[in-house]
Amino acid sequence: MRYAKKSLGQNYLTDLNIVKKIVNLTKIFNKNILEIGPGKGALTDEILKYKPKSLMLIEKDDNLTKELRSKYANNKKITIYNKDILKFDFEKKLKENSIIFGNLPYNISSQILVKIIKFKKWPPKYSDIIFMFQKELAERVVGKLHTSKYGRLSILTNYRLRTLNKFNVSPNCFFPRPKVDSTVIYFKPNKKILRRIKNIENLEKITHVLFSNKRKMINKAISKLFKNPKILSQKLNIDLSLRPDQLSDKDFYRIVEFYEKI
Repeated sequence: MRYAKKSLGQNYLTDLNIVKKIVNLTKIFNKNILEIGPGKGALTDEILKYKPKSLMLIEKDDNLTKELRSKYANNKKITIYNKDILKFDFEKKLKENSIIFGNLPYNISSQILVKIIKFKKWPPKYSDIIFMFQKELAERVVGKLHTSKYGRLSILTNYRLRTLNKFNVSPNCFFPRPKVDSTVIYFKPNKKILRRIKNIENLEKITHVLFSNKRKMINKAISKLFKNPKILSQKLNIDLSLRPDQLSDKDFYRIVEFYEKI
């Protein structure tokens, strides 16, 4: 088996039972599929058994891309891109109602998720996302208010995605064996978003400013964003003596809406 590159965060999923469990989370027949980081094609092979309408693969590793192109040379359903997912504008390449799969490199998995959450067109062209994360990061993605895992990533994720299912995966299911557990999360996009934020990057900005001092009261952070913090406090009924992790995701969405108005 090819040696995995640490620089690309490569860990090949080798447990076929887990591969099947991932693929069986959703209906693949006659659907458009995008797979991020297919590696040697373990997940790809299982996806193909369910006869998708089309399958787009995005692989950064040059040698793996060559192997994939050779392996699937006779399959006209498959399109392969030798691209860095973080630099590739694949939103334009996506077909309607696509399902996105990814056994994501641990070192850039949060960046990939945020990139997909920030798609310009909403509702997006994808109908399902099934991603594998490092377990610790997955806990932050689905972190709930009043827990230690709640923060910027969960607030951003909750705004546009909802979690349908998740399960943990042992390090023994990979080669090379990682030092940590993994978690598969199945998301669907929120097609109807109740809060009307004009630019999701403002949500990114405000959560960044407030969580930069997670242990301190939000009054100083709010004063960096608003000339008169007291007006915000009165209008939105938000206590400025709270810490950022004591504000609900809805509070953050309301702060962003207020920020965009003024």
